[in-house]
Amino acid sequence: MSVVTSDWLEKNLSEVKIIDCSWHMPGIDRNPKEEYLKNHIPGAIFFDLDKNSDQNTDLPHMLPTKEKWEEIVSSMGISNTDRIVIYDNSDVLSSCRGWYNFIYFGHNKHLVSVLDGGLKKWLIEKKKTTSEKTILKKSSYVARENKNLVKNILEINENIEQKNFTVIDARSKERFDGSVPDPRKNVRSGSIQNSVCLPFKEIINTSDNTFKDTIEISKKFNEVIDLNDHKRVFSCGSGITACVLGLAYSLVNNTYSPTVYDGSWAEYGRI
Repeated sequence: MSVVTSDWLEKNLSEVKIIDCSWHMPGIDRNPKEEYLKNHIPGAIFFDLDKNSDQNTDLPHMLPTKEKWEEIVSSMGISNTDRIVIYDNSDVLSSCRGWYNFIYFGHNKHLVSVLDGGLKKWLIEKKKTTSEKTILKKSSYVARENKNLVKNILEINENIEQKNFTVIDARSKERFDGSVPDPRKNVRSGSIQNSVCLPFKEIINTSDNTFKDTIEISKKFNEVIDLNDHKRVFSCGSGITACVLGLAYSLVNNTYSPTVYDGSWAEYGRI
């Protein structure tokens, strides 16, 4: 199951590894690590999306190497057989990127889930939080890359002519259409040729950050693509909200594993 409820997690806190994968958009005056230290779900481990990405590129949130991922996850005390629940305290549901990373690096997709509603819903329901430090015991995680779940810029450009898959962009319609400036420096506004737009916020209940029901999600996808065509690649600004759409699609098709254009518009729109 791609998502679990807050009630399920509350009952199974001792049976899972919990990860806080909070991240905030550039220009937002919030520090996810500081927020985690002040208040997190008991037992949660903080995962820094910026630091735990490829540090040898100027592009944000690119997948690290297999060896680096093994080092990161082992330092968190997570094993290959662990049941993992990822949450965030973010308006862009950054936990979904953590979910994607684990699936890309070979964790059993039935053992990794996102907390539906994240910390926002958890706090609304007045469930227990803590500032206590989580004690970690190093593990020996072994990764296995699923390279078919990622696309690069060459494949995206080839696809403009070949039309082997549909690129679905999770950004707002204004950013997609190019009617507003991109929030990142040295990135033009606009979108990839032949791509379609499904803003991730259209599949989220903004009151508590939960996903809408599968009927509504299917309806939203049907507005931009043929749901019978399974050749789709998700994109966004920097690979975060693309994974929100990837997870949402897995809710209406539980056999689906998300495919993401890792560089997304931060790469494609570079000036």
